[in-house]
Amino acid sequence: MQPYPDTCPCQINPTAETTSSTLSYQDCCQPYHDAFYNGEIDKADGIKAETAERLMRTRYSAFVLVKPEYIVKTTVPAQQPLLNVAAIESWAKETDWAGLEIVEHTPKLGKRHAQVEFKAYFNTKKNAGDLAAKVQAHHELSAFVKAKSKANDDTRWYFLDPTVTMTVSQKQPCICGSGEKFKRCCGMYLLS
Repeated sequence: MQPYPDTCPCQINPTAETTSSTLSYQDCCQPYHDAFYNGEIDKADGIKAETAERLMRTRYSAFVLVKPEYIVKTTVPAQQPLLNVAAIESWAKETDWAGLEIVEHTPKLGKRHAQVEFKAYFNTKKNAGDLAAKVQAHHELSAFVKAKSKANDDTRWYFLDPTVTMTVSQKQPCICGSGEKFKRCCGMYLLS
């Protein structure tokens, strides 16, 4: 069994001037990860992220704790087969994660979308003349969609991965299964 951190990875913010009370991994992201690894993520009554921000936090913690299958499963189902689990795992292992800052959460964009602007901090390797590693940030505005799961009719939040190359025309049905045309649904967030 892998030892888990006392403070949940998504609760560490290296830019915070004061330390507020943080949640432990057990009380924060672990229930979501455990639900996936115990096969409960697709059950209608199983635990699922209540908001796009909560999903973003569980995904960040999954990167830190190297849980690539969770990253894949929480991406919109149409994109899941196009993701490279080995590459995700390699990137997660090679990155020296330093913390997460949620800049802004826009919980409702239209009928089923949300956005989370965040900064994922990581340490860069020391150069010969440096005494310490430097903290840098990956700053992103991520889009999420609330869609039906493949396994049942339950709706849940999914990440829309803009790095996945898909051949979807503007007039085709949307990849999230909403029944709307792609250009009027997820296309607005993936093509911008």
